[in-house]
Amino acid sequence: MQSFGTSKEFIKGDEIEWEVVGEGIKRKILAYDDRVMLVNVHFEKGGIGTLHEHYHTQVTYVSSGKFDVTINGVTQTLKEGDSFYIPPHAIHGVVCLETGLLTDVFSPIREDFMK
Repeated sequence: MQSFGTSKEFIKGDEIEWEVVGEGIKRKILAYDDRVMLVNVHFEKGGIGTLHEHYHTQVTYVSSGKFDVTINGVTQTLKEGDSFYIPPHAIHGVVCLETGLLTDVFSPIREDFMK
């Protein structure tokens, strides 16, 4: 399980280790309680977040880079400053077109990330 720095209320990103989660993909769990979770996911160009679904509501902000985002069979290209919403059980995934960072918010938390 990932630990916070010195405080659960004030999170300093450089005190949290990146966790490699796939080819060209790493993440940092920034903050969470039992109802909400904030996660940064860094993608190298060509990195693929494979199509999947989960029961969580997800909102994602494109902090940097460029991504093809697919939600329920519809694909759009999104860039820095854009965002997307994924309802529970929607099949979704991304392909990184330009190295970048996605900032995800999940509700409730992704228990599977805590293992």
